[in-house]
Order: sequence, then structure tokens, then C-alpha cells
Amino acid sequence: MPTRKSSKKKSDLPAPEPIVPAHAPVVLDVAGLTLNDDDRRRLAHPLTGGLILFGRNWQDRAQLTRLVAEIKSIRPDVVVCVDHEGGRVQRFRTDGFTHLPPMRAFGERWMNDAGQGEGHGALTACDMTCAAGRVLAAELRACGVDLSFTPVLDLDHGRSGVIGNRAFHRDPRVAATLARSLMQGLLQAGMANCGKHFPGHGWAEADSHVAVPTDERTLETILTDDARPYEWLSTSLTSVMPAHVIYPQVDARPAGYSSRWLNTVLREQLGFTGVIFSDDLSMEGARRVPGVKDGAVLSYTEAATLALSAGCDMVLLCNQSLDGGRAVDELLDGLQAALERGEWRQSPDSEERRLALLPQTPPLTWDELMHDAPYRRALQRLEPLL
Repeated sequence: MPTRKSSKKKSDLPAPEPIVPAHAPVVLDVAGLTLNDDDRRRLAHPLTGGLILFGRNWQDRAQLTRLVAEIKSIRPDVVVCVDHEGGRVQRFRTDGFTHLPPMRAFGERWMNDAGQGEGHGALTACDMTCAAGRVLAAELRACGVDLSFTPVLDLDHGRSGVIGNRAFHRDPRVAATLARSLMQGLLQAGMANCGKHFPGHGWAEADSHVAVPTDERTLETILTDDARPYEWLSTSLTSVMPAHVIYPQVDARPAGYSSRWLNTVLREQLGFTGVIFSDDLSMEGARRVPGVKDGAVLSYTEAATLALSAGCDMVLLCNQSLDGGRAVDELLDGLQAALERGEWRQSPDSEERRLALLPQTPPLTWDELMHDAPYRRALQRLEPLL
């Protein structure tokens, strides 16, 4: 007897539910101005949860907008990120993007009352920092970018060349207050935030991009100084990035691989509930961990597994898509195999936190932004520092 065909049209059937990964912890990058087939394949991988952009991915606003739109067409849930702080760490500076000042400029403005009474400088600095956050986030979002890894919460001890004028101030109270203002501006434009580098990179002199920095101070000293902004901002920060720094009086491992720092201190003691990103696993400071493999260089998979097991929700691997991106494939395949071996566990809580970083409101287009009164007022407030 012939089988009767369904009378329902294909268009009448319910749309399939989108596949939501159980936990997509990897933040990767792409090599150029457009996606190639390997980029598309990696973006579709279930462990890919974010993509970080660099200057090599930038030509102009139209090209960046097309690139991000294609990324989102493949994986709408991927968090598109960038290091875009202002000063010397700003990936996009031309074709209309405002070249923002380094954060130290706002700390200096705090200290300058301009003869108008005590506190005038502090209030002006807060207003200007909020304006900077709004401008930063609105311009990025107009091109489709979801998140900038900002604010820097490191204190300006005058010791760390890699931090330097990226820090707001030496005083944790000033740094925390200005960071809160920046975060308010980001939020006004619909963007989350990322405080870095927990518990503080301002004291350690070495650059973790090329060395393994150490900070010999006690836990009490760090918690009452460099880590205070994380305590005061714990309910406002939506994500945090730990430092590739070893604090030997607290743990022999760098903070990003330390359950004591991430779980006991950051989450339990300071009350942080957002996303914890690892810093870039390709950095020299991320590849040698005391007590692990006798201090030998870790593979990217080993480093990622260690970070996830210590309490990170997401792991970054930067600048490895070049020359074919073999390292990226090795990380994705290696993490999948490590998952199947039980060497790390997928976390629904981590995935929920990751998805919460995605903007909840549609952005203004660039043309709309140019006529947006709050954005234009923010630019006006910033003008003395531009």
C-alpha cells in the first residue's frame, strides 16, 4: 500500500530550534580582512564561543561591518571581541573612529581641579570617562562588535612598561571609580565590560607576552591594594581577565591557572559572578607553569585544559590563524578529545555567562550614530582630551 504524503507544506512545519552549544569556551581569531573556508569551518565548531579581532582585520568601516556580519551569519551566538581601550591599545583608529586617549589621561584630569574647588576635577573626570565609554562602545557596535576587553583595572605603580598609561591611577579608589564611569558609558551603548588583569599586573615588571612575570607581595597586600577595584566592582563587572603573573606567596601557578585565585578569591571572597576569560594562551607567560610538565612548554590544549579546570569560562588563543591556522585546529580538536577523556567538563553555567555578554539591544548604524544627540554630547565632553 503506498505511503500517504503529508498534507503539510514544508513552510507550515515549525522551524528547527537553533543548536546551542553545551559550553563553547574557545575565543579564536582570523587571519585577514575576509573569511576563508578554514575560518568558516572553525567558527562552526561547537567549542568556538568567541572571536577576537586585530588591526590586520581592519581596512575600513564597511569592510569590518561585512566581516562581522558574515561571522554572525555562521554563528549568531559567537561573541565578537576586540582589545580597544584607547591610547596605544586601540585596533581601529581611522575612517571615523575616535582615537581615544589613554586611561591615565582621565586619572590626571581627576587630580586637576582647575582652580574651581576641591572635587571639581574628580567629577569632571568621571563625566569624561563615562563619555569615553559611550563613544568607544557605540562606534564598535555600529560595526557589529559585541565586546571590548576594557577597563584596565591595574594600578599605575610606575613599574610595569606593558601597563604604563593604560592604567587610570595609582590609587585603587580613583581607578575603581573611573572604571565604573567607563562601564556606565559602555552600558549606555549596550556593551558589557571586562576588567583586567586580575588581581593586578601593575606591580610585576616583566611583560607576560615574552616572559613569566612574578609579584612577590603577600595576599593581604594585594587584596588591600591592587585587587580592591575587583571587590568594589564585583556586582558591575560582567567579565574579568586574570593576569599571566605568578604570585608565589599565594600560589605557584599564574593567576589564570589558579583555582585559589579564580574560585576562592575572585568568586567566593570577592563575589564575582560573571565570565572569566583566560588571557592569550600563546603568550610566553601562559606556556610555562611551575609544577606542570616540569616547567616545560605546554601545548595550547594543555594550557586551555588547565585554565578551564582552574575556573576560566573561556580561553583565548590569539594570532594563531596565520600560516594556515594549524594551531587553532589543534586546540579545537585537542580540547574535544580532552573533553571525551574527562580532562575538563563543559559547564552550563559558563555557557549562560558567555551568552549574557552578547548585546541585548540593536545597535545604531554609523549614519544614525552621527546624528545621535547623546553620542555627539559624549564626543563634545571628550574634546579637551582628543
